[in-house]
Order: sequence, then C-alpha cells, then structure tokens
Amino acid sequence: MDQQLSALARAHGVATWYENADRRRVEVADDVVRAVLTEMGVDEHTPPPPKVRVVREGPDTPPLGYHRLDDGQELIVTPRRLPPVEPAWGWMLQLYALHSPGSWGIGDYADLRDFANRSGAGVVLVNPVQAITPALPVQRSPYSPSSRRFANPIYLRVTETDEFRRADAATKNAVLALAPPHADLIDYDAVWTAKLRALELLWPGTTEEMPADLRDFATFCVLAERRGPDWRKWPSYLRRPGHPAVAAVREELADRVAFHAWLQRLCEQQLTDARAATTAKIVHDLPVGVDPAGADAWALQDVLASDVTVGAPPDAFSQQGQDWNLPPFRPDKLAEQGYRPFRDVIRSVLRHADGIRVDHIAGLFRLWWIPPGRPASEGTYVYYDADAMLGILALEAHLAGAMVVGEDLGTVPDEVTDAMHDRGMLSSSVLYFERDPDVDPGTPEPLLPPERWPVDAMASISTHDLPTTSGFLRLENVRIRAELGQLADPDGEYVRAEAAKQEMLAALDAHGLLPADPREEGLVVALHRLLATAASRLLLTSPQDALGELRQPNLPGTVDEYPNWRIPLPLAVDDLLADPRLHAAVTALRNARPGGVSPD
Repeated sequence: MDQQLSALARAHGVATWYENADRRRVEVADDVVRAVLTEMGVDEHTPPPPKVRVVREGPDTPPLGYHRLDDGQELIVTPRRLPPVEPAWGWMLQLYALHSPGSWGIGDYADLRDFANRSGAGVVLVNPVQAITPALPVQRSPYSPSSRRFANPIYLRVTETDEFRRADAATKNAVLALAPPHADLIDYDAVWTAKLRALELLWPGTTEEMPADLRDFATFCVLAERRGPDWRKWPSYLRRPGHPAVAAVREELADRVAFHAWLQRLCEQQLTDARAATTAKIVHDLPVGVDPAGADAWALQDVLASDVTVGAPPDAFSQQGQDWNLPPFRPDKLAEQGYRPFRDVIRSVLRHADGIRVDHIAGLFRLWWIPPGRPASEGTYVYYDADAMLGILALEAHLAGAMVVGEDLGTVPDEVTDAMHDRGMLSSSVLYFERDPDVDPGTPEPLLPPERWPVDAMASISTHDLPTTSGFLRLENVRIRAELGQLADPDGEYVRAEAAKQEMLAALDAHGLLPADPREEGLVVALHRLLATAASRLLLTSPQDALGELRQPNLPGTVDEYPNWRIPLPLAVDDLLADPRLHAAVTALRNARPGGVSPD
C-alpha cells in the first residue's frame, strides 16, 4: 500500500490490516480501503476528524455531565467507575415467546410485568423491544429495529390501556373480536394487523405538542404506511426529513402522525408499569444497529454511512464472513455532533431500565465495514473513539442508576473486556465458550471451571444464537444445520459436537454434578448447578434452557429456512412459573445468588 493512502487511512481510523481469528495478520486490499474512505467522504484534502474531550471525574474537573467550554469546545466528564453490580440470579427473556390468556398471539409488556414480578429473579434481561416500521411484512428480528430510539408497539397489551377501560361495551366487544389466536409459530403480520386495528378503534383523536425526534419518527411511520416500508424507494423529495414536502405531508396527515405518537406514549406507560411492578432489575438489550430501510436510517442519515453495512470478517464460524445489513455511525459525524446521536440511543433504552446490555460491545471500539456491492470478506475495520463511546455509556448509566453488560463473545480483543471491567461494566461468560488459555501452544484449550470465570460478568449456559441445553445434549443444532445444507462436513461437525458434549459431561463429573441417571432432564438440572458455581456476579438462564426446550430462538445464517424469533414457549406464564422443571433448574442459581424470592 502506498504511503499516502496508508497515512490517510490511519488519520481517519480505517484499518489497512487486521489480525484474524487465528491471530494472523491479514492485509486489506487498497481498493477496499479507498472504498471505505469514499463512504466516509474522505479524500486527500480532508482534515482528520475532530476529537471530543472526554475525561473521568476528578478533583479538578467540572461535575459529571456535558459541558461547553469558553473556547467553544465540548467536554464530557464521565464517572471513574460504575458502582459494583449486586450479585443476583435471573432470566434471559425472549418477550415475544411469552403468552398468557390476555396476550394476543405474542408476548407483551403486561406479560413482562407479570413474569418479572412473579419469577423470583433479581434480574430480567429482555430482548430488544425497539420500534418496528408499521408496515407489512413486519420485521421479525429484534436485532434489526426500525429505530433504536423508540419502542415497539407490537408488544402493547391493548386491553390494559386507559382508552380500552373507558370504552363503551360495543367498542370493547369490537376490540376483543380482533384478538388473534395463539399459534404454534408467532405470526407477526397477523398480530400487528389485529393490534393496529384495535388501537385505531380506541384512539381518542387528540393531538399534542411533541418533541422533534418523536414528530419525525411518527412522520416516518405515516410515510411508511402510504409509501412502503423502505424510505430509499420513496420519491426523492420524501427521502430527506427536512424537505418541505415532508412537512407538507405531516401537516396534511396530522391526525395520523398524532396517532403514531400516541402509540409511543402507550409504550412508555406500559414499560414504566412493568418496571414499577417488580423488584427485579429490568435490563434492556441494545442492538448493534438499525434496519437500513427504517426510521433511524431515514432520520439520522447525516451521521450514518448509509450505503455501508457492518458485519464480521471470515472466521471458523463463517468462512465467507458475515454481513448484518446494518448501517454504521460515521465516527467523524458522531464527533462533530458531540456524540448526541449515540447518547440519545443510550438514553432511550435506559428510560425504562435498570440496566443495558450492549450487543457486540466491541462495536464501540471498531466495526467491520463492508463497502456497497462487496461480499462480507472484502471489508475492513473502522475504529471509533472508544474512550468517548464507553465514557458516554458509563455517564448515561450513572445518571440512570443502571448497570451495563457488554456482549464480548467471539473474537474480541482483550482490550475491550479490560476497558469494560475498568469502567465497572460486566462482560459476558457462556458455559459453552469459556476456555482456559493458560496451556502450552498447540494444546487444545480445556473448559475453564466456572469458579475461575471473571467476577465482573454476566454468566449463562447459552444465548439466543446458540443451542439450548437440550439442543446441545442432543446435537440438535448440527442436525438442523446439516438438514439446511449449512455444513460442508456434517459428519465432522457431528464428531466435534459429540466431543464437546462429552467434554461438558466430564466437567459435570469433575464437579461431582453428573447424575447417576443419564436422562436429559437430570442433565439439564446439572448444567444449571454447574453454572451456579460460577464466580460471576450475575447468573442468568432462559426459560428455554430451564425447560429443556429443543429449538433455539435464532439460528444464525438463516432467514426463512428456520422459524427465527417465532417460537413461543410451550407453556403460558402461569403454567411456566408453576412448572417443576423450571423450579428444579433454578434452585441452584437461587441458592447461589439469594437476592430474589422463590417463583410462585
């Protein structure tokens, strides 16, 4: 690579090489570097991006917060360290999978309230509940929201709104008649169609002043209903939020704009009620990015690299790399705006939360940018000001009195985890993944005993992207991936999965936890008992893991080939909380972290 291009890339945080999963240096092609620089609007005359001063609180600093100095520069003063997280056990909850007699074909905010209040846990981690685009087909993945700044009205409990309570009998009957039945798989389109019609029947028709961000979001919703869910396919005059044509639509359809703003107020109320009803700490999940066709990509296009997508470079898990189809923030534009777009996202999540889990927290340090028209393998890392990003995350958590958990699984530089721990944030430890690196080179790394896991961590057996306990024991993920043609060597994958299972059984035996009865139900309980020995502050499991459900919530690398994000739990909330399998699994967690109470 010529020196001029290398220097330009370095000045703007674009990597010209990276270390792969095998810790080998990989050179990035010149044309990839040029393509990324072009997407950042950089040429040889572009000055380096601005820096925002971010410092930790000390005796000589202003108070915690955001300051503008006399010279016009911004200064952000962040806490030195967040308070220690109180040890607790809890649940990792896929909200859509809950159901009860009162919910309409999908778990809702009232189900969250009831489950959190009655489960006996100290912590409940919820999948992302950020906003959808209100048009069909509804985006099923909670990790590709239309907006990270607003809530998802598909999770509203229609019958627990004030408007339903005040409605006359005829209106109530009309609303109740719309309720979709519980199904074997969640039908997002049917659920949203029913709830939207019901909420239209209940809408009081009032208009109120609204902040600019809510006004723009509600305007997007109206445009999406009339012009289609992808703003990039709208007429050019509607693609910019500030265009006079957009203002004209907003005025012409003011009632519909007010309706969508009202839906957000209902979400605010039900999320607030869910949090207030329980002593458990509610932790909300923050996705890496947003749907490129959605509301934030439209409203924030000046700070996003709209034509770029982020993902991951090739590794053993995905030999061609991964493209997540999410546009990234531009680091230069974030700095120019004092990181306000990032701050607003964090604040919106923490508004109804006692904590935040940041998916792929390494993305605050660097993201794998894939230029338009290229495969995932032809990308490179773009670096962010991690001190600023982590500092703002810590500051907003401090102001909200919240904990921070970072998802740092997979190929993540040690500096990411170290920086989190230095700030008082928790990392993530998963039973399937924790390995002891302190072995001779070339020697396979054995499982790391849970009692040696990091203290400042949220520990679990699995995650939504991994096999459940029963799926792991039955090698179900290998069977499914082989059936779908995802595996180049199915036989070899079965051998490796069986070896991993036997290694786990040996770990149970070494801890005196291997049951004499080898039936699966006992092994599921034993895996939870092994998790209970972890040194980590938080011990979490999922209903799917505790019940021994076979199907995992999401199978990476699939869209419609597998029912991702559509699998309901086999039991309604009341029956779930009374199930002896659930009680047997979590007893060890509750005894190890006795902060909660027994589930009823």
